[in-house]
Amino acid sequence: MPPVKVFAGNSNPKLAAAICESIGVELGRSTVKPFPNGETFVKIDENVRGTDVFVIQSTSAPANQHLMEMFIMIDALRRASASRITAVLPFYGYARQDRKDQPRVPITAKLVANLIVAAGATRVLTMDLHAQQIQGFFDIPVDHLYAAPVLFDYIKRQNTENLVVVSPDLGGLKMAAAYSQILGAELAIVAKRRKSPTETEAISLIGDIEGKNVLLVDDMTETAGTLVSAATLLKSRGARRIQACVSHTLLNELGIERLRNSVIDELITTDSVARSAIEGVRITTLSVAGLLGEAIKRIYSNSSVTSLFEFKG
Repeated sequence: MPPVKVFAGNSNPKLAAAICESIGVELGRSTVKPFPNGETFVKIDENVRGTDVFVIQSTSAPANQHLMEMFIMIDALRRASASRITAVLPFYGYARQDRKDQPRVPITAKLVANLIVAAGATRVLTMDLHAQQIQGFFDIPVDHLYAAPVLFDYIKRQNTENLVVVSPDLGGLKMAAAYSQILGAELAIVAKRRKSPTETEAISLIGDIEGKNVLLVDDMTETAGTLVSAATLLKSRGARRIQACVSHTLLNELGIERLRNSVIDELITTDSVARSAIEGVRITTLSVAGLLGEAIKRIYSNSSVTSLFEFKG
């Protein structure tokens, strides 16, 4: 088999290093830096001819910069005669723009998929897409992992009594139902109304949460509007302790301020996106390096990744 090499852009170097450590390989040497005019310069600093290459890059903020880094790295590797190039995106940016929900708007999630393929990627490995149908936007194989096994393990070890899993909107019902089933907990749903791109209002609740502990689950949060408004409604209906479980946490200043002033007791998330420490917010960050590393090993050896969707118990 051809040798395997792992490279990374600048979006999440800590996660890339942890993935390499988990599979016992060194992170490939490369130079990725901006020119004075803002353009991106990339140079692969070692031989990759005939190798099986994995490029790790979360397309988090600044999303456009990190996307261009990934495209240029893939192009450089293709021109250096790598035999196979897998784009590893722990977080897939632009995933919320997956459909035309109003006139004259793009489907940017599809555009990004086209650009990844055009750059030269032959496979994609990603995790917890905002919409499942994004897999169909690619004409190359896509391995779609879930952070759920990592999150489930932490939540089950807490052994919380009288737990109710709550979806903060109707779109997250399927995810909430999965959490409810494995945790043996009840299920509830919050209906929301979006007032602006950064503000939502929770308007009604389906389910009984009075006197119970609540676990809010969602795939991503940025402004925390959906989580905070849902938590406020749940608290007013008698919920006791409120935890939020989110795969990708991309908090901006507005989201941080909202969480500081919210009734959410703990935010559970992963390291799919690089994030500095935040004062005044209790955040538990679980690593998905082992999960992604195991997927890389199995893709390299042409083995099944099905068992990575399973979890203990």
